[in-house]
Amino acid sequence: MKKLLTICLLLLFSASPLWAGELTGTLKQIDETGKIRIGFRKGQPPISFLNDKHQPDGYSIDLGKKIAARIAAKLGKKIEIEFVPVTATNRFQDLIDNRIDLLCGATTKTLSRSELVDFTQLTFVTGAGFMTLKGEKLINNFDGKKIGVVKNTTTITHLQEMLKKTGAKARIIPLDATEDAMDALLHHKIDAFTADQVVLIGIILDARQPQRFVLLPNLYSFEPFALALRRNDADFRLVADRVLSDLYRSKKINEIYRKWFGVINGGTPPPLFQAMVKLNSTPE
Repeated sequence: MKKLLTICLLLLFSASPLWAGELTGTLKQIDETGKIRIGFRKGQPPISFLNDKHQPDGYSIDLGKKIAARIAAKLGKKIEIEFVPVTATNRFQDLIDNRIDLLCGATTKTLSRSELVDFTQLTFVTGAGFMTLKGEKLINNFDGKKIGVVKNTTTITHLQEMLKKTGAKARIIPLDATEDAMDALLHHKIDAFTADQVVLIGIILDARQPQRFVLLPNLYSFEPFALALRRNDADFRLVADRVLSDLYRSKKINEIYRKWFGVINGGTPPPLFQAMVKLNSTPE
C-alpha cells in the first residue's frame, strides 16, 4: 500500500499542472493535427520577415519556435510548424477564424484588441517614429508634408492624435503594407514614413542603399509588443507565457536580442527593454 502511494505521489508531483488533465483548445488541436500554425508579417524586419532564402525569420519568429518546441516536448511527439503570411488587416481575424494559432510579429498589445484576441506577456517595447530620405528637413515641420502609414495599425491612430495635438497640417497617406513605404519614399509619393521605430530600423538595415534613409530622433508613442492567440484559451497562453518567462529569468532572451539588434547599439539592450524583461520574469 505504501509503495503504491509513493508511486502515485511521484506521478502527481512530476506532472506539469497544464498537462495533468485532458488537453483543450489549441493544444488539443495541435495534438490531433500534429502542427502549429504561426502567422507572421512578411516585411517587418528584424521582428518578422522573409529572409534571403524566402523563409520566415526574425525576433518574434524565434520566440514562436521556442513555444512550438516546448509544446512538442510536452506532447512527446514531433510538431510541424506551418508559417502563414498575414497582413495588418486580416491578422486578428485569421486568429478568430482558426486559420492561425499564434501571431508572431510587431503586434501592439492594447485593451481594445483584447476584446478580439488574447495576448501573451510582453515580448518587446518600442514607439512610433519617422523615416525619410536623407536631406529632407522634417524635424518639427510637417506642414504640407505627406506622411505614409500602414492601414489598420495603432500607428495611424497615434499619428492622427499627434498631428491634431500639434496642429501640424500634414496629409496622411494610408499604405497597404510596410513593403510599400520604401517605393513611396523613393518615388516622392510621400515625404516620410511612420511606423514602430524598431520596424523602421529593420527596413533601413535591409535596404540596398541604407545610407539614403534617416530616422528622425523623437518617438511619439509607446508600443508594447506581444504575441497574440485566440481568446479564452488559458492553457495555450500559459504554455507561451512559461516559455517567455523562462527566457527572461534565465536572461537567454538577451541572446535572441543580440542576434537581431546587436548591430544597432552594440548588443546591449536599452533600459526600457531590460525593464520589460524584469517585469515579465514571472516566477514558476
